[in-house]
Amino acid sequence: MRKTTPFLILAVGLLALAIDLLPNLKLPNTGAAGGTRPIETKLGLDLRGGLRVEYQVQPVEGVTPSAVDVATIRDIIERRVNSTGVAEPLVQTQGSDRIVVELPGVSDPDAVRSLLGTTGRLDFVPLPKDVYGSVDVAGGGGSTPGIKVVPVKGEKLVDPDLKPLFSGDQIASSNVATDQGGARVVAFTLKDQGASLFGTWTSDNIGSYFAIVLDGTVVSAPYIQSAITGGEGQITGGGAAGFPLAEATNLVTVLKFGSLPFPIAEIGVTEVKATLGASFLGQALFAGAVGILLVFLFMLLHYRLAGLVANAALVFYIIIVLAIFRLIPVTLTLAGVAGFVLSIGMAVDANILIFERSKEELRIGKGVGPAIEAGFARAWNSILDSNVSSLITAFILFYFGSSTIKGFALVLIIGVLCSMFTAITVTRFILRAVIARRRFASPYLYGIAPGDLTGAAAAAEANRG
Repeated sequence: MRKTTPFLILAVGLLALAIDLLPNLKLPNTGAAGGTRPIETKLGLDLRGGLRVEYQVQPVEGVTPSAVDVATIRDIIERRVNSTGVAEPLVQTQGSDRIVVELPGVSDPDAVRSLLGTTGRLDFVPLPKDVYGSVDVAGGGGSTPGIKVVPVKGEKLVDPDLKPLFSGDQIASSNVATDQGGARVVAFTLKDQGASLFGTWTSDNIGSYFAIVLDGTVVSAPYIQSAITGGEGQITGGGAAGFPLAEATNLVTVLKFGSLPFPIAEIGVTEVKATLGASFLGQALFAGAVGILLVFLFMLLHYRLAGLVANAALVFYIIIVLAIFRLIPVTLTLAGVAGFVLSIGMAVDANILIFERSKEELRIGKGVGPAIEAGFARAWNSILDSNVSSLITAFILFYFGSSTIKGFALVLIIGVLCSMFTAITVTRFILRAVIARRRFASPYLYGIAPGDLTGAAAAAEANRG
């Protein structure tokens, strides 16, 4: 393990530096949208600004939405926003029927607004073959008298005689896929009831059309060529190439996160300026730099050479944490910055525990090498217990907290895990390399004053000098 440690540290450090410093880096997008996404540092609404959209929940047939209905709509909207890659949205209710959505740094406001405002009512509507015919009947370019033209994508389906076979609540899952011809489609899987109804109807109506209708508008009207009894199907659209990627992704999001129990109407949209702004960001960075500098000075003055090693490990820690922030990516709000500063303090705390244990061993006469190893061994249980308790608290905050609290918790989790790696692995490796040189074997270099040594330890130090 000791032979591979320097290579591990070097590889992690170089990779983190590349992520932090190199521009125009991209990663594959693991979401439904596919493609790639840039590696970048994201700032939250309080530091960057964004979009604020206000909605009003509308009654249906005289039924007024309850507080539970409004809360459900709020949760669905938040999940939809999260699926688009907008990090740390602020979605909250106001009054009895208002929902306010604040989105930091959105790149396409119209697309997000369109997605949020869609109720997502998806119906699967059978089109009887004795009523609906094809657009081009018998190659004549017209239609047979008494036969209605099959509705096409984008048209409203207003025929009062048509009733849905089932609705979107029967969809178990959906995702962007490609068909055998390479066209982009939206694949879906039906629950048991929907699969049974769809299988029975398609078995009895081969040669008919079947409209897939979203919010009253036809998404697709496929021709039933064979029975579909497996509960799995595809929504096609957009011509030979299939759906445009953005359209397919939005449809998947609406299907995946369900219909809104009541329709919503957009009643206001404003562009939000950064609540703290660039001046605050500069002040925060300056304050953080001063704080880190003071920590460096304390470690250097109190622990001397060991403090210098701890400072080097702390720089390594900052580099890898910032790289992880860019990779995930983590949206840095004021709460996130607070979590990062807190994690730096915890990283130093682990080194302090180790060095104090080592000083105790030096005072009783152990050599520098054995004392340092004993310090790591004796401090490990305390470090593990404190970090595990911090992680438990952070996971609880992440699971139950709001978007802002989740951002703080995520930053804290990353910081704690990285601090354990740097405090134990990086600091220990550097100290072992330093101690191997005889001129660095004096206890004084590790925070021990000559007067602190007793008995054999003092005699050994005097002989060494």
